[in-house]
Amino acid sequence: MAEPNKVAYVFPGQGSQWVGMGRDLYQAFPGARAVFDQADEVLGFPLSRLCFEGPEDELRQTINTQPAVATVSFASLQAMLTAGGLPPASFVAGHSLGEYTALAAAGVLDFAATVYLARERGRLMHEAGRQHPGGMVAVIGLEEAVLAEVCRETDTRIANVNCPGQLVISGARENLARAAELAKARGAHRAIPLPVSGAFHTPLMQPAVEGMSRTIARLSFGTPAIPIVANTTAQPLTTAEAIKSELLEQLCHCVQWQRSIEYMIDAGVTTFIEIGPGKVLTGLIKRINKDVTIINIEDEKAVSHMQATSHK
Repeated sequence: MAEPNKVAYVFPGQGSQWVGMGRDLYQAFPGARAVFDQADEVLGFPLSRLCFEGPEDELRQTINTQPAVATVSFASLQAMLTAGGLPPASFVAGHSLGEYTALAAAGVLDFAATVYLARERGRLMHEAGRQHPGGMVAVIGLEEAVLAEVCRETDTRIANVNCPGQLVISGARENLARAAELAKARGAHRAIPLPVSGAFHTPLMQPAVEGMSRTIARLSFGTPAIPIVANTTAQPLTTAEAIKSELLEQLCHCVQWQRSIEYMIDAGVTTFIEIGPGKVLTGLIKRINKDVTIINIEDEKAVSHMQATSHK
């Protein structure tokens, strides 16, 4: 019998960014400020200014988005930890890039290594996208089995299983255009191209795997203090070696977000705390299960509210 009332922390990925994110955390919480200052130092340029002031087109570049979202997410976590009122987590998970923030939250990597790795991932994925041009399309309102058949017919791949009725496909651009038409012909409500620089989570990202493998080999990974639910298997990772394998696997394979959330609910999680910019994961989790509690922490107001609530 699963223990009831467990908590999971979940961390967003690329697409959650917005200009201005993290500025109020930086101003209000020394712990958050230290995270931004460290990111600027590790990367050798003012990432914090890019988060706070933009420009948006620069923030949206994969090489910048990935370390930026990881930094704001970890700064949000540090603000919450220093403010008090954050219940301990039984699991952590992150959507695609968010898995890197989950590693820092679970003590597998320190933040300096995390933000460096996120920047390298963004750079290598962007380069892979230039070598093998492609993109991603969100498909709304189609069954996974039907979309899988569309993908087989068009040489595309399901890249994200996000929640019931929301799937994302990846592939070469001409194949994606055909797949989107076919999906709509077979009942999809909409097919929406996503603003990304490559066919993420498909074999077209293989060049990024080679670079990431070399980078990961140079870093020291610890044993997670909290189980990390893996994107590719929706099962917990509990060793450093398993985590290294997962980080390479997820570059070319589907993000099983819906199954990850369902695994944690089956294991007794009743509260999910989304930590980082935007409310993308909050929306997905609501679509997966309406009965769980979902809390979002992305700004000073949310941190202060949670702190006040916990002290009542």
